[in-house]
Amino acid sequence: MSEEQSGFRRELRLLDSTMLVMGSMIGSGIFIVSADIARTVGAPGYLLLVWLVTGFVTVTAALSYGELAGMMPRAGGQYVYLREAYNPLIGFLYGWTLFLVIQSGTIAAVAVAFAKFTAVLLPGLGEQTLIFTLAGRPVSAAQAVAIGSILLLTAVNLRGIHGGRIIQNVFTIAKVAALFGLIFLGLIIGRNHEAVAANFARFWEASWTRVTNGTVSIEPLTGLGLLAAMGVAMVGSIFSSDAWNNITFTAGEVVHPRRTIPLSLALGTGLVTLVYIAANVAYLCLLPIQGSPAGTDVLARGMQFAASDRVGTAAAWVLFGSPSAVIMALLIMVSTFGCNNGLIIAGARVSYAMAQDGLFFRRCSVLNRRGVPGWALMLQAIWASLLCLSGTYGDLLDYVVFAVLVFYILTVAGIFILRRKRPEAERPYRAFGYPLVPVLYIIVAAAIAADLLILKPNYTWPGVVIVLLGIPVYGIWMRSFRKR
Repeated sequence: MSEEQSGFRRELRLLDSTMLVMGSMIGSGIFIVSADIARTVGAPGYLLLVWLVTGFVTVTAALSYGELAGMMPRAGGQYVYLREAYNPLIGFLYGWTLFLVIQSGTIAAVAVAFAKFTAVLLPGLGEQTLIFTLAGRPVSAAQAVAIGSILLLTAVNLRGIHGGRIIQNVFTIAKVAALFGLIFLGLIIGRNHEAVAANFARFWEASWTRVTNGTVSIEPLTGLGLLAAMGVAMVGSIFSSDAWNNITFTAGEVVHPRRTIPLSLALGTGLVTLVYIAANVAYLCLLPIQGSPAGTDVLARGMQFAASDRVGTAAAWVLFGSPSAVIMALLIMVSTFGCNNGLIIAGARVSYAMAQDGLFFRRCSVLNRRGVPGWALMLQAIWASLLCLSGTYGDLLDYVVFAVLVFYILTVAGIFILRRKRPEAERPYRAFGYPLVPVLYIIVAAAIAADLLILKPNYTWPGVVIVLLGIPVYGIWMRSFRKR
């Protein structure tokens, strides 16, 4: 086989795997979504509690996934777990939604965030600069930069896992170091005593702040209303903490995967959770949580109404003044570039695994001479680039947050099913706190999903439709596979 390899090259060790977990999780969300959370819960204590609950949900899921990863260390990860625990249809519905929206949409969104902050340094590459028209649609310089970053990272990864691994390690270490620097300065050196006093004065005074046609309304929150608001607020924090499972997709390239993947999941999600909570404590030391959309400076606007929701930039302004925009732009460019590298590496491995089962394009089922799924990487890049041009990725990602939670719940529940179906299977790592911790995760995640289903139906039901559209597509693939 001159053009194709019979197997993946195992090059990802514990450090590489942990960097893939952390790098895929940390994108631009930690610098932005706290503004919406602040508007939804209105109190510093509940802002931190939202991030704490999100971290708990993420870490407990990761600890549970460790058993499945050790049991089935194969390319495709979560797709394989769902297929084996339930049936090929459930696995396909996950892979279908992942390719169509979850992975490709996230790649597009992160690439556009990279382009937007590139325009802070190079204004000529912004959204207002139109460079050509494609099929009657104007294409901006920002869209071109976003697509260019996707194509560049895809090209690097087409040459093998080695280059992608180096980019992932360098950019993840750089952005984590920069985040630690921001946290240290916010907590120790640049602390704003007026902001700290204001935040402590209303630490547990929850309220939901809404802006309708320029009119601000504030609704005090207690009891069930507060719980419901926290569930809604967690949409942003969950999205910012997602993609930790991507390391399971690359199991075919991990050295000693039965040991390395569970360890990297625990280390990566635990460290990112600590960083996220510490970053929000730093924000609260620099900015008041409450503010006014008419405020004339970052302190008057507070976290709730930071310009374009850029809480990180507002916090940096308190520390550095006018250079803060450039500093944060550089940090977010590093963060998003490294994040997308991990997403691009991992997503193509699921398409490869599906194609191996006859449930995706046959070309995607082969590895190129560098030992990577080249066709799957290129197809993923094309679809993500089209989403960049369409501008629909943001809505699509909002739609599938509910579906993502459901697939996580099904996967964790799969631990119980597989212990019954395959009691003799090798399990070098067993789910931490089984059965209590997995059950607790299922209960908490199901409560959040139900909350979204009731309070955000415009976002949840379209996601259900996207998943269900995969059923007839599955039938088509199966008929085609049988014919072949």
